[in-house]
Amino acid sequence: MSESCGGPEPMQEEEERRYGDIAEIAIGSTVQMEAGLKTEVFREEEMDEDVDESPSERQIVVGICAMMKKSKSKPMTQILERLCKFDYIDMVIFPEEVILEEPVERWPLCDCLISFHSKGFPLDKAVEYAKLRNPLLINDLNMQYFIQDRREVYRILKEEGIDLPRYAVLNRDPDNPEECSLVEGEDHVEVNGEVFSKPFVEKPVCAEDHNVYIYYPTSAGGGSQRLFRKIGSRSSVYSPETSVRKTGSYIYEEFMPTDGTDVKVYTVGPDYAHAEARKSPALDGKVERDSEGKEIRYPVMLTAMEKLVARKVCLAFKQTVCGFDLLRANGHSFVCDVNGFSFVKNSMKYYDDCAKVLGNLVMRELAPQFHIPWSIPMEAEDIPIVPTTSGTMMELRCVIAIIRHGDRTPKQKMKMEVRHPLFFELFEKYGGYKTGKLKLKKPKQLQEVLDIARLLLLELGQHNDCEIEEKKSKLEQLKTVLEMYGHFSGINRKVQLTYLRNGQPKASSEEEDSKKDGPSLLLVLKWGGELTPAGRVQAEELGRAFRCMYPGGQGDYAGFPGCGLLRLHSTYRHDLKIYASDEGRVQMTAAAFAKGLLALEGELTPILVQMVKSANMNGLLDSDSDSLTDCQQKVKARLHEIMQKNQEFTVEDYQKLAPTGSPSLVNSMKMIENPVATCDKAYALIQSLTSQIRKRLEDPKSADLQLYHSETLELMLQRWSKLERDFRMKNGRYDISKIPDIYDCIKYDSQHNASLSLEDTLELFRLSRALADIVIPQEYGISKAEKLDIAQAYCVPLMKKIQLDLQRTHEDEAVNKLHPLYSRGVMSPGRHVRTRLYFTSESHVHSLLSMFRYGGLLDEEKDQQWKQAMDYLSAVTELNYMTQIVIMLYEDNNKDPSSEERFHVELHFSPGVKGCEDEENVPLGFGFRPASSENEDKKPNQGSLEDLSQDQTDEALPISEPINIQRRSPMVRNRKTGSMEVLSETSPTQISKGCASHRLFHSSARQSPEIKPTSGLGFEGCSMVPSIFPLETLHNLLSLKQVDEFLNRVCESSSEGHAKTMKALAGLFNSQSQTSLYSPQQPLSSSGSETSFQPSGQALWHGSIPSSAVSSAGPSSPTTDTSGVNFSFSE
Repeated sequence: MSESCGGPEPMQEEEERRYGDIAEIAIGSTVQMEAGLKTEVFREEEMDEDVDESPSERQIVVGICAMMKKSKSKPMTQILERLCKFDYIDMVIFPEEVILEEPVERWPLCDCLISFHSKGFPLDKAVEYAKLRNPLLINDLNMQYFIQDRREVYRILKEEGIDLPRYAVLNRDPDNPEECSLVEGEDHVEVNGEVFSKPFVEKPVCAEDHNVYIYYPTSAGGGSQRLFRKIGSRSSVYSPETSVRKTGSYIYEEFMPTDGTDVKVYTVGPDYAHAEARKSPALDGKVERDSEGKEIRYPVMLTAMEKLVARKVCLAFKQTVCGFDLLRANGHSFVCDVNGFSFVKNSMKYYDDCAKVLGNLVMRELAPQFHIPWSIPMEAEDIPIVPTTSGTMMELRCVIAIIRHGDRTPKQKMKMEVRHPLFFELFEKYGGYKTGKLKLKKPKQLQEVLDIARLLLLELGQHNDCEIEEKKSKLEQLKTVLEMYGHFSGINRKVQLTYLRNGQPKASSEEEDSKKDGPSLLLVLKWGGELTPAGRVQAEELGRAFRCMYPGGQGDYAGFPGCGLLRLHSTYRHDLKIYASDEGRVQMTAAAFAKGLLALEGELTPILVQMVKSANMNGLLDSDSDSLTDCQQKVKARLHEIMQKNQEFTVEDYQKLAPTGSPSLVNSMKMIENPVATCDKAYALIQSLTSQIRKRLEDPKSADLQLYHSETLELMLQRWSKLERDFRMKNGRYDISKIPDIYDCIKYDSQHNASLSLEDTLELFRLSRALADIVIPQEYGISKAEKLDIAQAYCVPLMKKIQLDLQRTHEDEAVNKLHPLYSRGVMSPGRHVRTRLYFTSESHVHSLLSMFRYGGLLDEEKDQQWKQAMDYLSAVTELNYMTQIVIMLYEDNNKDPSSEERFHVELHFSPGVKGCEDEENVPLGFGFRPASSENEDKKPNQGSLEDLSQDQTDEALPISEPINIQRRSPMVRNRKTGSMEVLSETSPTQISKGCASHRLFHSSARQSPEIKPTSGLGFEGCSMVPSIFPLETLHNLLSLKQVDEFLNRVCESSSEGHAKTMKALAGLFNSQSQTSLYSPQQPLSSSGSETSFQPSGQALWHGSIPSSAVSSAGPSSPTTDTSGVNFSFSE
């Protein structure tokens, strides 16, 4: 039995067991009692009449020896006031001037000492006083020297076997130069031989110094976040500085991806720990404060493992009252800081508990020697009161959204064959020979390619006949593109090298001259495709609008409309995870969306590093575009064949090209009539465009014109003349695969560079759009069978993941949950909403939609609502930027838990951003109608969801309904009005009020399906940022069972997809690649990896204590049977 913290006698087992039950419990009322504590040196206390006053009985004096700022603080005052209620305890507060100026012999006497260091406190004198008087110490004094040095803190934690981040110490000590080896690289540092990749953390060794810096990798935008002691409403600031500090001693440690929250734990003795979480100061540096100006924190439940850690910390540092910080990451909890004596602020419950525990501790230790009759009081444990839901409220349990990235610059690529030895050396250096392919994205690698290009151009310039075969114009383009932004960031450029054993096959276009034999490398340079400022605004706005999906999303919270329970996201009620593929534009879209959703401020880099998980290398959100499936190759060939006929489309062509009879496709074909003639027109328009740009370039007035997103006319011309060269091939036929690129460029220019007012851009836009509307969707399959086949190749792993998200929602998880005692206003507080957001590119969105449309989810013959949804989808021409597919899962608490009606799923969709002149031919859906918001009286007028800011009560609700009106939860539901009839039955007066269909975003609340929308998502003012189409409901009456069976069916039927899924999921959960975009790979702890392949029938969490591998996001899912292999993991 380890010693009580600093107490002279060991604790008795019996007592320890008895009050080990004062569980960690958290914030109750925040109403403040005004403390009226008397601070005389001794407090006279009237003894109860019936107590036998023997001469040896006297009061136990507890002394408080600390700086006045601490001893007179509100928490201390509240706790001392409660301690005085113990009959035999008296308090004495040592005055600050006595502590600082008087010798310890003249300090007041006491039997028990509460003394702790803070700025300016003479710890040496306190140690001397304790030697002289030998009081019972609540917090050991000698250990407080160690707490002031982070190196010592980490040493003690390590000795105790407590998990802490991997770290190394850099001591800049002139006497021991060998402890000071620092090598700094672009994206890592090496400290005494130990390598830390960015992001890493740099902490001063002195614990009083709060200037902790976090350094970000260049791939996320670089720079660093500087944390400091809170000043007003800031706790950190972003800085572009990327190199580490060169003076002073520091600890370097791995950055832990915590989803943006920190957990603070406060112990009172080894058996009591209270925990709260706050927004991590590194996220955007803004301190969240409530209406009284206090930092917002939430009480959280600690897991059994974490309670054990709290006990170890308390005993190891011999501090009864002790605060420390926990980081919950990768399914573990790591201690990153121990602060010594500290109290919770503003929690009445904590004040009561703390005084009770301290009072009992003092009495237990000292009562016997004072002959005070005393036994530990037995208390009835507080009975947790958990309210149930009332009426027919449906509870939102899960939101899953798949979202395409925002507006980007046109994607561009250039191919060249290279043979110079320097390229081969580079290829070998980065291991290209292993697979014959190499991808270079890191700034250092791109710099090497640029150096080679510069060198070769220099040699070319000096003498023309030298051995360099690389085409000069291509080398120059390589150099221009690599030099483009003045700095490298892997987010916007990459070079791919492929080994060709016998050189490139016979000339593609201009290389008819003498070909050399022997091996060469094909160099492909890709650039562009970056998220534009408009794309950021779109993503942020959509994030903001998304808040309305959540209960309480309309209420005002700390000055932010619509934050409801979202503010402290990944905790308490909202378990949020954001995944993105590994493309820069997709990651930046995800970060901007998170910024809007969670009302964050400032730079995207810190948000990206902490909130966005990269799902790369596992096919979940990335598609390896180079490896097309056989089916896709065949489809492309057929498409090219039909599109290269120089005649009007025949009936047969319509059957070949549009077997599904989709109206959007048929309309485009009617508009085109003759595909080759249309391509001719488009080609002529491109020629006219390039010649117009050339003229502008010759004109000195416009030569150095700045275009959108710092493009120049020169670069714009390169873009278009490359398309002009590539679109029409040498044999005079057209390369159909260039159509999407042409549409992409003209769409971009007509939106962002309209100020150039070039002629005929609109005509080119119209023609290329018609062509693209055929080519793009049909590349994902022409017949239903092909569409399904290709879709499965892309998105089976993602569909498996969605299935797990839906299945795991209704198990109880140990996510940072709200403590049930303190959430009385919340419906069933044990529960929370899980949100999973997947940001990806066009291919995944097309594929996923194909799966839902053609995979046989519902039969449109039998289901009217689904038929209407299918008609709407086939009229949608383009899945533009920010397209969303949203799945929402609700629970009806009144239904039997085992019945099919208990869980209910809704499917919503939006085709994303509005195009340039879309208004006149927009397909009309039937609005956003979550079934959960249609109440008993068929009045779907719940103040309509689009109202983001005002918070009025709903006139539409009959007051007799047992609905919690002040929470304004749009969660009323009625079986009878599940489908479309609602619209037709709405009274005309309501239609005029604009509430006939629920609009999620405050954009055109279309009054009825016939009326055209007029306005958009009120942010057009922003440099032509187009607004986003509101969500349309595809179906709002699906049961979870239906959806689950559907997902099983489509995933199982794909054998190839199945192998991929296994690989992907194993990759996702083994390599921990999902933990964070930039989490350094680390060996998993011995307690088992994140993926446990289990024997059937036993889930991971059987057993009393959760293994430390179980993530804070809850126990692993029940093992899902995937043909024999069960994986269960925590994601």
